[in-house]
Amino acid sequence: MQGSDKGQAASLDGSSLAIGIVQARFNAEITGRLAETCIAELKALGVAENNIRHVTVPGALEVGVALDVMATSDQYDALIALGCIIRGETYHFELVSNESGAAVTRVSLDNQLPIANAILTVENEEQARVRAEVNGREAARVAVEMANLMEALQ
Repeated sequence: MQGSDKGQAASLDGSSLAIGIVQARFNAEITGRLAETCIAELKALGVAENNIRHVTVPGALEVGVALDVMATSDQYDALIALGCIIRGETYHFELVSNESGAAVTRVSLDNQLPIANAILTVENEEQARVRAEVNGREAARVAVEMANLMEALQ
C-alpha cells in the first residue's frame, strides 16, 4: 500500500462545493433547527449560498427518493439528509428508522456520493432538541470533509 493519510487533517474548505440538503418536515421544529445550523455551518465553511440547494419532503421515508434524484443529477459534491424520528408506542419507529437509514446508505453507495445522515432517531422530544443544533452542524462538516476526500481519492 502506497502512502498513508493517517493523521492527515480533514479538508473543511467548502468554497468550491455544491451541497444538496433534503429535510423531512415531520417534527418541523426539530428539523428546522437542524437545517438552520447545517446551512449556517456550510456557509461558515465557505460553501456559497447559491451552491446550497435545500428541499423539503413530508417525512423521513421520503428523504431517500429526493436524495436519489439529487444524486443522479450530478450537480452535487455531497448531500445531507435531515429528519427526526421520535419513538412512539408502536413498531412504526423501528420501521421508519431502519428504512430511512437504509435508503440513505443505498443512495450514497449506488451513486458513490457522500451523504451525511442527520436523521435523528430519539426516544423523546427533549433528546431531539438537544441533538438538533450539534447534529446539524456536524452534518455540514461531514458533507464538506467527505466531498473533499472523494475528490482527493479520484
